[in-house]
Amino acid sequence: MRNGAAPVPGADGAILARGQVAIIGDVNYALFMGEALAEARQAGERGAPPVGAIAVLDDAMVARGANRVGERSDPTAHAVMAALRAAARRLGTRTLADVTIFTTLEPCPMCVGAMLECDVAALVYAAPNPISGAAGSVIQLADDPRLGRRLDVVSGIRRAEAEELMGELASALSGA
Repeated sequence: MRNGAAPVPGADGAILARGQVAIIGDVNYALFMGEALAEARQAGERGAPPVGAIAVLDDAMVARGANRVGERSDPTAHAVMAALRAAARRLGTRTLADVTIFTTLEPCPMCVGAMLECDVAALVYAAPNPISGAAGSVIQLADDPRLGRRLDVVSGIRRAEAEELMGELASALSGA
């Protein structure tokens, strides 16, 4: 749905970026976000920032990804980037037009840019990213009319759980 309507509350306290109906049909947001949260937990157990992402096509999970920036000394090894790469490999295409990305943290400009470049249909994220969020928190790259491509965005799905994971990381880093 690309009607440019203002964000409105959706089911489960989520914010729908455009329109008043779920933009990706009857997909079980909470179920798929649970898979992204599982990826985030595994990343946290490895000592990485607890951010996870999955790619969904036709109600089926086709790829997973977690933050591995530190492990791989790769500044592009974000969870969303990993899920995009894995989905493209699995589907055998660089265009992911019918794919929805679920991630625990609002993506940064690099990740949103990558989603736009491969024509991802929609983005669902749990927690806003007040530092580098590019789907509305800091900048709005996901729906910038100057770009010619847009992402449908749903936010706030299982937000408390994602924020709790990020809080555990912050506590561990501060020694609390």
